[in-house]
This record gives sequence, C-alpha cells and structure tokens, in this order.
Amino acid sequence: MYQLYIANKSYSSWSLRPWVLMRELNIPFEERLHAFTPGGSYARFKAFSPTGKVPTLVDGKTVVWDSLAIAEYLAERHDGVWPKDAATRAWARCAAAEMHSGFAVLRDRCSMVCGVRVKLREMPEALNKDIARLGELWNEGLARFGGPFLTGKTFTNADAFYAPVAFRIQTYGLKLDPTAQAYAQRLLDLPSMREWYEASLKETMRDEHDDSPLRYGDIIQDFRAKPA
Repeated sequence: MYQLYIANKSYSSWSLRPWVLMRELNIPFEERLHAFTPGGSYARFKAFSPTGKVPTLVDGKTVVWDSLAIAEYLAERHDGVWPKDAATRAWARCAAAEMHSGFAVLRDRCSMVCGVRVKLREMPEALNKDIARLGELWNEGLARFGGPFLTGKTFTNADAFYAPVAFRIQTYGLKLDPTAQAYAQRLLDLPSMREWYEASLKETMRDEHDDSPLRYGDIIQDFRAKPA
C-alpha cells in the first residue's frame, strides 16, 4: 500500500493536494504525519524525503516527492487523476501547473491556517490580481466543462491543487464572484475536506513561521485546540 508522508493539517497546503486527491479517488494509502517543528526546521524530514519536504509518496522502493510528481505517478496507475479527453486534460494540467508555480502573493499573504478566521490589514494590488486571476480561471473551467468541478462532473487533480485555496478563502474571507465562491464552498463541503479540517482543529502545535496572520492580519476567531 502507498505511504503518504504529510505534515500538519493546519498548515501544510502541499500535503493536502495529494491527500485529498487520493481520498476523493478512493486510492488506499497509509497516512504518515510528521509534524513541523517550531522554527521552520525540516531537517528530520530527510529520513523519508530527498528534499526534506512534504508531501512524499512511497510505493515500495519508489519514492516520489513533489505534489505534482505524485499526481503524475498516480495517474499512470489509477483512472480519474486527469480527465480522459485530451483537450480537457491539457487544460487541467495547465490549471494545476499554474497553481504549482504561481499565485505567489496569495501564498505569502494568505498562507493556509485552517482553524482561524483572519481580517487582513490591507489588500495590496498584487493580491487583488491573484484573486482576480483565480476567479477568471475557475469561471473558465466551470463554464467550459460544465461543472460542478473544474473539468466537469468528477473531481480531478485540477481540483485537488486548488483545495488549499478554498481553505484560504474561508480563513481570510476573500471575496470572489458568486460562481467562484460557490465552487470554493463545494470543495469545502467535500467529505475529505471536512475530515482534513476537523483533524486540523485538534492540532496544538503553533508554527510562527507559517502563521502569516501574525504578519499581515489579525486573528478574529480561533477554533483550534489550545496549544500544548
């Protein structure tokens, strides 16, 4: 059985991507959660990851690191990771790749911290541009392929790559157009996403490096368990 190495569910957006993909596609795996340590040191992750980062998928003697590489590895072995139609699949891959390498300001200003609600102190133009592009991309996929997911009726890796953004929208109260907002809510309502969220609330570790609300906003609600 696959082993999927992940980090804290409150913070680790990269871990969420293959985790939710495998859950939604009913691909069995063993979850191996290794919590971050305060201060942002990931050296001990080198025991299972060549880069010392998560996520990492282990399949027997094969080690696959990086969320996009994990998706491609799974696509060679399981149906549903990408759409069957070639043109749709190309769009899905572009959408996932754009998330993988883009939206830098959104990542920095609105890092994933699942169990809090935050009021940002300002909305710089670059952040608004990222949010506008996000809505544009989501609307294109939903309109072109008919929804309810980005490339049609079924959840694929394109949706998995934007799952952490749904948590960011919830945490920071980001405003999108009604169609994009409804899509974000559909992601949040998935059983797998609810499972991840509920687990994140039980975590007691706090990582100042990843708690960007301390830098860019004010926490107005905190639903997480109290720190140990």
